[in-house]
Amino acid sequence: MLGLIFTGGEGPPAQVVCKLLEAETQNVLIVAADSGLAAADRAGIKPDWVIGDMDSLDDKSRLASLPPDRVIRMPHDKDFTDTELAFSLAVKKDCGRIWIIGGGGGRIDHLFGIRSLFEREIFPCRWITEGADIRCVDADLKSGNQANERRFADNSLRGCPEKGAVVSVFPLGAGPWEAESTGLKWPLDGLTWDRGFFGVSNVAVNGDFSVTAQKGRFMVILPNTPQ
Repeated sequence: MLGLIFTGGEGPPAQVVCKLLEAETQNVLIVAADSGLAAADRAGIKPDWVIGDMDSLDDKSRLASLPPDRVIRMPHDKDFTDTELAFSLAVKKDCGRIWIIGGGGGRIDHLFGIRSLFEREIFPCRWITEGADIRCVDADLKSGNQANERRFADNSLRGCPEKGAVVSVFPLGAGPWEAESTGLKWPLDGLTWDRGFFGVSNVAVNGDFSVTAQKGRFMVILPNTPQ
């Protein structure tokens, strides 16, 4: 099952989200994190759950459209962000893949907080903001080593953004890391990666490209091309 988390901050246009859901073949669990409920409403999508302290929700009357037992109110002083709570709820509900919608712009600490989720043993496989489509590839899937045999991310990403699109790659997790690529101006094959290393502003020369994780986990950042 796919877990789709709507969170606050800059996200993709509503029509992009709707097209993504229309193309999805698995069952989908929708979780709104606080003001992510407004983003879900704008896309015409009713979440299965809403969780958070509701301090940034623009209109509290939005909650009235959901059954009370599907609204989880948290105290303002808490140990986890609303996005983190939504992510944990999706994991608890047995979502094998989790996407985060929104979270761009705004406070830099919240941006870093979402990025940090990708470092964990259980992690999102996609994060879509207004300007970026961020994917995760993980080599562990090649040998079936993922925890509980759950499918968090593919080991290979094939994309076809616009010709000349910028593609950036960052290593995640504990390593070691090894990657291969096709269609990029500067191939990833044979590169040595270490903590803090990254490859920004690579180019999908003809649009079509691939990145495959041979060892470790990688974040691949693409432009969010309007659909």
